[in-house]
Amino acid sequence: MVNLTEHTRLLGEVYPALQELSAEARRIQKGEIAKPVREIAPLSLRVHELAVQCTRQVHELSVSPYPAMDGGAESLAHLAGACAQISLAATLCNLAIHHRTEIYLYEDADPTPATSADQLRRASDEMQRAATTYRAVAQQLSRRLASLTTPAEVLPLSTPQAQTKPPAPAARRHT
Repeated sequence: MVNLTEHTRLLGEVYPALQELSAEARRIQKGEIAKPVREIAPLSLRVHELAVQCTRQVHELSVSPYPAMDGGAESLAHLAGACAQISLAATLCNLAIHHRTEIYLYEDADPTPATSADQLRRASDEMQRAATTYRAVAQQLSRRLASLTTPAEVLPLSTPQAQTKPPAPAARRHT
């Protein structure tokens, strides 16, 4: 049985973590990036770790009754997309390291931090988009749980029948 209250708490923790990591990427981006591995690698590792944590949570939610909840499948799809954005941000951090260290490998490499700074800006943007998604999904799930009047209303979600019930098709929104 999945503890949706715990998952809601975990979802809520991702938003401030992404905000912090995004700010760190922006701070590094504005610098000279003189020591790219030393300056960017810790950020990259933290973003990669968060991507793994988020992907694990999406998996746990996907094999739980959550997709059968009203709006659960759509929220899960949003979370999967946000996980991809976090993973992309981590990869962009690695590319920022690579572009800044190319000067040691290639004569025609850009000696300025411009390309690396651009990769870090893009990483920060991806983390901001993912943060927005996580905040919205966490708030939605929190409201949903708050609207449940008794724990018995959660119980049907943990029955074997509810776990095998396919999720209702989500309506596509056109924005």
